[in-house]
Amino acid sequence: MITLFHAPQSRSSRIVWLLEEIGAPYVIRPVSIYRPMTGEGVPDEANPHPDRRVPALDHDGVLVTESIAIVQYLCEVFPQAGLAPLPGDARRGEFLSWIGWYACEMEPALFAGMTGALAGSPQKQRDHEAVVRRLGTALGRAPYVMGERFSGADLLIASALGFGRSAFPASAAFDAYLERCKSRPAAIRGLALDVASGPQGGA
Repeated sequence: MITLFHAPQSRSSRIVWLLEEIGAPYVIRPVSIYRPMTGEGVPDEANPHPDRRVPALDHDGVLVTESIAIVQYLCEVFPQAGLAPLPGDARRGEFLSWIGWYACEMEPALFAGMTGALAGSPQKQRDHEAVVRRLGTALGRAPYVMGERFSGADLLIASALGFGRSAFPASAAFDAYLERCKSRPAAIRGLALDVASGPQGGA
């Protein structure tokens, strides 16, 4: 059985989406978290995440935390979902590269754009421009970052882009990509489940 320890409107929301994409049975265990952007909430002692954050996922006693680890784990354990090239596939390296790029490049650029940190840092400006250029180049070639097929990398990238669209410049390609991803049936179901879990998901 899969149990997702989840706080609504947080990083774990995209894991609800991922679980809907996979189609395996799971349960959502709402937990409270501290939300640094608003200063609200308290950590939940019932949350198995070492830092009492989300997402945290228990799969038959195996604990996996952090979005990129959970995406890689579930895509491998449930290959029938077709969300990632498996180990041994020639495109596995490209998939892992996009996952790593999301965590190491896109997320920092997103928060720099949202917080106004770009104005005082030429290096952050260059990094931000590089993120916009790389994603724009990929979407200029195909509907998803790895081509014609939606993958776990798109789930991470699109969920972040949806959260922080204002951090990046106007782009018809970005907007169309976001709409393609958000309109997937699993994404729609995941959003409904996220909303239904309440404003804070108290313990």
